[in-house]
Amino acid sequence: MKPKFDDAFFAGMDTSILDVNEARMLPPTIYTDRDFFEFEKDAIFSHEWLCVGRTQWIPNTGDYFTTSHADEPMVVVRQEDGSIKVLSSVCQHRAMLVAEGRGNARRFLCPYHHWSYGLNGSLLGAPAMEKACDFHKEEFGLPEFKVELWLGFIFVNFDPNAAPLAPRLKDVTEAIKNYDIENAEGEIPTDKTRFPWNWKVMFENNNDGYHANRLHGGPLHDHVPSRLATFPALPEDTAGYYRYNGTLHKDASFNATLKALLPVFPKLTDEDRNRMVFANIPPTLSLIIRSDMIAYIILRADGVDHVMADRGWLVAPGAMQDKLFREKLEANLQVSASIGSQDQHVDTLVQVGLRSRHATRGRYSWQEQSQREFNNWLVKRYRAEWKKQKGAGSPPPQL
Repeated sequence: MKPKFDDAFFAGMDTSILDVNEARMLPPTIYTDRDFFEFEKDAIFSHEWLCVGRTQWIPNTGDYFTTSHADEPMVVVRQEDGSIKVLSSVCQHRAMLVAEGRGNARRFLCPYHHWSYGLNGSLLGAPAMEKACDFHKEEFGLPEFKVELWLGFIFVNFDPNAAPLAPRLKDVTEAIKNYDIENAEGEIPTDKTRFPWNWKVMFENNNDGYHANRLHGGPLHDHVPSRLATFPALPEDTAGYYRYNGTLHKDASFNATLKALLPVFPKLTDEDRNRMVFANIPPTLSLIIRSDMIAYIILRADGVDHVMADRGWLVAPGAMQDKLFREKLEANLQVSASIGSQDQHVDTLVQVGLRSRHATRGRYSWQEQSQREFNNWLVKRYRAEWKKQKGAGSPPPQL
């Protein structure tokens, strides 16, 4: 049997990064094949900046929360000097997790054998290890990952030599600067759901304005017409991309009034208030930005056909002080949930369709330019990893 993946397979992705009006979709197998997901762990998740949460989730010394990306469990913790560290949550004794959920701690105590670690990951205590030959506590601290903050979001990178993220997000940052996202307010999301599809299926749906007035067609969404989408040119090395979508009236929002119910972000221009912005920082963060509210989705790949999603919201400073804030927020969230349920139904069936022998590399509408940008981001990284593995003499996965 011939290999699943070879030079011709990756060369064939050329057609996915052509101009959007010429491009074809990526091969269906990259959404369904377990070996390819293992390849993605090396090509994408081992080297790219992965969003884990917001700085506001851990305001005080010792505050922490746990998360994971691509089977790598982590604990995110506020240090005594105010900085944030992201540590492996795997005990260096027998691989028990030293932290679960969220909370506040002065140290992390492994419940299995009571090895204890400081907030910085250093091993503080290891009971009954005095007879172990050449055992040195300083050699058994929790591994630490590289961290970068962008607009209040916390990103981690498993590659200690990774290039900084923010310089490659200059254009995206400029496009959304008036929302002052770093200082926006929100709550720790409780909506953490595992979905039955490949992470790219959901990321593409988050990118896609083409479906908006079709799948979501009706009075709650037609005031944001797909035909008013625009796709600004971006530098070749960009780490993210975005689209503007004009609205039929100022301060459009997703609720029964079709208008902003919460306070508008105070620095917005009239131009800002007559459009929405959809920004994406692959492979983990999507932002849906409107005048009075920002929805964000943090994707966490959890296997070839499952993904975890942490979904939250942000509002202008002071907005939560309104006595009717909860009622206004709920009006927004109810409509967003209705729209989201339509997306989830489609994503489920897309994953089914991708496994079919009849799944094909379809063509794009101009309104799907963001998909072409995502393809460009992916294909570069796939090819780089394939070249690396070939150079190291790694055999290709076999059927």
